[in-house]
Amino acid sequence: MKKKLLFRAATIGAAAVLTAGTLMMFAGCSSNHPEITITYTFNGEDYEVDYQLSRTDAPNTVQHFIELADAGFYDGLVVHNYANSRTRMYSGGYRLVDGELVEVDYLSTVRSLEEEQDITFTQSVWADEECTEGTYTVYGEFTSNGVEQQYGKELSATTGALVMYYTDKGNFNGNVYVKRADGGEDNDGQEIQSVAYKYNSATSLFYTFTGDNFTESDSYCVFGMATNYEEQMTNGLLAAIEEYEAALDDDAAFLETQTNVRMNRYDYFRDVRSGDITEDFEVPVEPIVIKSIVVTKY
Repeated sequence: MKKKLLFRAATIGAAAVLTAGTLMMFAGCSSNHPEITITYTFNGEDYEVDYQLSRTDAPNTVQHFIELADAGFYDGLVVHNYANSRTRMYSGGYRLVDGELVEVDYLSTVRSLEEEQDITFTQSVWADEECTEGTYTVYGEFTSNGVEQQYGKELSATTGALVMYYTDKGNFNGNVYVKRADGGEDNDGQEIQSVAYKYNSATSLFYTFTGDNFTESDSYCVFGMATNYEEQMTNGLLAAIEEYEAALDDDAAFLETQTNVRMNRYDYFRDVRSGDITEDFEVPVEPIVIKSIVVTKY
C-alpha cells in the first residue's frame, strides 16, 4: 500500500533536534533515573506525589515529559478522566472551565512556549521523510511499536506506574505515516522510511495507575513509578478523595460523566483532526488539579 506522507514543509532544520540545554543534560548533568514531584490540589489542599523516571526504558518519553514539565505546560491542568473502576487517573490535556472540560490546543501551546521562553522542544517524530517538520509528538517506546529494551525493562505496569498514552486515531490509524528521529529498523536491520502515526502520536497525555490488578497490553509506555505510593497516594490524595466522597449527600456523586468528548481536535494532521472520534469521560466534580510538575533530579 502506498504510504501517505503529509505536510512536507521545510520549516525546521534537522540540526535543531536538541536544544543547548538538552545537550548539557546528556553531557553529564542527567541520570538514568530523573525524579519529579507532581503536586495535586484537591478540595483546597495540596498533595505531593514523587516519581522516579526511567531513561533506560523510555529515554525519548522521559525527555519529552521533562521538557513539558519544565516549560510549565502541565500547570493548571486537571484529572479529566478517573475511569476503569478508578484504576487510572488520566491527566495532561484538559482544563476545567465552569464545570466543563476544555481541551488544550497542544500543538499551538508548545509552539507558543518555544517562542515565549526561547526554548526548543526535542523532536523524536517527523512529519516527513526529510525530517524538516516536527510533530511535537513522541514515538511509543513499547513492544507493539517495535521497541525493545536492550537490557530488559526496569518498569512494569503495576500500581503507581506513570504511563504515557495517546488517543485513538480512528480510520486514520494506518493511513497517516511519519518518521522517527532515530530512523528505526525493520527485521532485516534496514532503516524504516516511515512508520504508522498510530503509535507515534503521544503528546502530553499520561495517567497514574491506581489499581491493584493491571492487565494493560504492551501498547502504552510506562516511563515512571511512584516512589512513596502508600504514604503519598493511598494515605494521601486517594484517602482525601474517599473522605470527601463519603461526606457527600446521598443524591450527590463524585464523578460526572461527560459524553461525546471529541478527540484529536488539534492534531497535527488535518485528516486526523477532522475525524469524529469521541469518548466518554468520568470527570471528578470536585477538580483534581495539577498545580505543578517539578523536576527535582535530572
